[in-house]
Amino acid sequence: MTNQQRCAWAGLDPLMLAYHDDEWGVPQHDAQKLWEMLMLEGFQAGLAWITVLKKREAFRRAFAEFDPRKVARFGKRDVKRLMADSGIIRSSAKIDATIRGAQIFCEMEDAGESFSEFSWSFTNGKAIKGNGRIVPASTPLSHQISTELKRRGFKFVGPTIVYAWMQAVGIVNDHSLRCFRRAQVSRA
Repeated sequence: MTNQQRCAWAGLDPLMLAYHDDEWGVPQHDAQKLWEMLMLEGFQAGLAWITVLKKREAFRRAFAEFDPRKVARFGKRDVKRLMADSGIIRSSAKIDATIRGAQIFCEMEDAGESFSEFSWSFTNGKAIKGNGRIVPASTPLSHQISTELKRRGFKFVGPTIVYAWMQAVGIVNDHSLRCFRRAQVSRA
């Protein structure tokens, strides 16, 4: 880690710093990783992101490395197992939403629709550059994407969660003006 200027939210926690420096805002086009991040953002609802970040590896183990085909087949026994797993956030509603989200992902894929193409279709495949000063909690675009995700049956995809996801996966670059990653991510 360097002493370079970063977004204020990165703080001093080494895990948050690594997430900020290596992942946050980098345009992601892998469909499975986009879906994983959307599901993790849903688990984060009402909590601090560091909570999810600290549990991310446990989430990956618990949810079959976020393989949508495997998660889509999870049943009652799996839900019971997940509810007993202290390594993850144990919310039956969020667990059910993740399983249903995997099923929807697979339905889209089976119909020939890539989750990556869907995710990036709202911006014509290009990252949006935030102004670097003010970071909104949601935008008209996050409302639009949220509405479409909900229409398809996804849960825990309100406009604020969707905007946080958009930032995380680089659909929007909201690194602050002074952050050393802003220009790097813009070139990615």
